[in-house]
Amino acid sequence: MTQYNIPCALYRGGTSRGLFFHKGDLPEDTDAIHRIFLTGIDAYNPSQIDGVGSGTSHSSKVCVISVSSKETADVEFTFYQIGIGEEIVDSKGTCGNLMAAVGAFAVDEGYVDADMTASQVSVSVFNTNINKMLHITVPVENGKAKAGGDYLMPGLVKSGARFAVNILNPGGAKTGNTLPLELIYSVTTQHKTYEVSFLDVVNPFVFVSAKDLGIMGTELNSELMLNNDLLRELDEIRVKLAVAAGMSETEDEARLTPSIPKIAIVSEAQDYVTPAGKLIKAEEVDIIAKMISMGNFHRTFAGSGLNCLGAAALIPGTLPNRFARYKEPGKEQIIRIGQPEGVTEVRVALTADNKHVSYVGMDRTARRILKGNLYIPI
Repeated sequence: MTQYNIPCALYRGGTSRGLFFHKGDLPEDTDAIHRIFLTGIDAYNPSQIDGVGSGTSHSSKVCVISVSSKETADVEFTFYQIGIGEEIVDSKGTCGNLMAAVGAFAVDEGYVDADMTASQVSVSVFNTNINKMLHITVPVENGKAKAGGDYLMPGLVKSGARFAVNILNPGGAKTGNTLPLELIYSVTTQHKTYEVSFLDVVNPFVFVSAKDLGIMGTELNSELMLNNDLLRELDEIRVKLAVAAGMSETEDEARLTPSIPKIAIVSEAQDYVTPAGKLIKAEEVDIIAKMISMGNFHRTFAGSGLNCLGAAALIPGTLPNRFARYKEPGKEQIIRIGQPEGVTEVRVALTADNKHVSYVGMDRTARRILKGNLYIPI
């Protein structure tokens, strides 16, 4: 026998795609588990031609699901970001987009029973990466997660059924604080001093002004990807903030963990054009942003990052708050984020003192693409 196989499923959630495994189907040995992930996605080749990845951070992902040991959760899941041309299996961050798919998987695989006549079911999920509870409203049809619907989310061409994902008390998952540094923190690179904000909400993110970087923030990703100086500067800022926030002891250590913290560029609301040629008017958005994921500009914007940015835009005194349209922070607000593929709405509610986040959430679509056996060469 030249290959062995293991059951798995392939799901899309939001603008991400990943392999999904039952924890009980995986071996106990960590190295063996990592080999399954690396081979299944094909981290070894930049093209990922020998696996189900597609050479982007959106599709180099894995989720492992099991019954939760917590009484308040139906299931728990661990997320893994897999390398592209590098043997990386990183579970330090999470994926906001695939959370919707976790809800679908929980229903499809029988972790949560859905009545054959029900139109939706509530799934409680514990995410081990960030030690946070999620509430996911899963649309169902005939007892399974529903795929088809009329909700069209940015980054997709076809509409689908609407999944509502809320993350409770999302601050401080990795650093212990929503704002591990000051509201505004000064960081100096070899070229310049920048004012940035570092927030740890769902995933830790560094936010820097587009104008401070010498750009508008509305350029196409294809144009910005040619600017190697910009990419290097952004990573230097990211690395320095990782050390300042105590996430890494040294800059070299921070460079070895490209998945978190992530870094994003923010700018005020203005007209811009998507890669598909659609004009987004300034009045349609509250803030504009782009992010870097695993060294490249993200085609859309990571779900975890949208949640973090939505919270940052509402917290008085942060850099995103400076650029965002004014919102009254004392109640649930919808923050409209202009990302490369369109506009995404994020639900945010702060605590009474406006210093912490009560919950963040977004609506996504999700569906199972295939289910079967993944083959791993011996």
